[in-house]
Amino acid sequence: MHGFRKAILALSGGLDRVISGCTIVFLVVLVAVVMLQVVARYVFASPPPWTEEAARYAMIWAGLLGATMSFKRRFDPALFKEPGQSALLATASLLMQSAIVLIYLLPILWHTVYGPYMNPTRGFLLRHSRMMADALPFPTILVAISVPIMIVTILIHLSARWCGDDRPADVSDPEISGRQVLD
Repeated sequence: MHGFRKAILALSGGLDRVISGCTIVFLVVLVAVVMLQVVARYVFASPPPWTEEAARYAMIWAGLLGATMSFKRRFDPALFKEPGQSALLATASLLMQSAIVLIYLLPILWHTVYGPYMNPTRGFLLRHSRMMADALPFPTILVAISVPIMIVTILIHLSARWCGDDRPADVSDPEISGRQVLD
């Protein structure tokens, strides 16, 4: 059992590091493309047609991956363990948070695969596998896949919380973590 807990914690931490790097890349792409679009529009009066779409897709990826980082670091609007809180209250808080996360995310994950009448061909991902982006030469599945990646990553981070990951990732200062220490 200890090996399983350690594996979940390691998986959660490793995913967070990879996703943090990917999020930075998507943010850099987003800023660079928007800057290119602004310069091309106002200096040359001719923006490339693909910049708006590239910025939108980079924003989707950065936002959804950023949501997993927020959850890992406990920046989400959730119940959390306070110093001096009883074990029963801490467990009840984690149960409530887990129920909210599962009630919200599991139906979305279900509909990424299955459409109406449990038809996988009408599911979110398979519909996007047949669609192409308007201005960029790639299928929109490359953007749509960000939704299940976000959900599965948050579910892994939630499992890590149940396995004992009770601190924000890479954050030790209470002011950085978003929580103020009350004297």
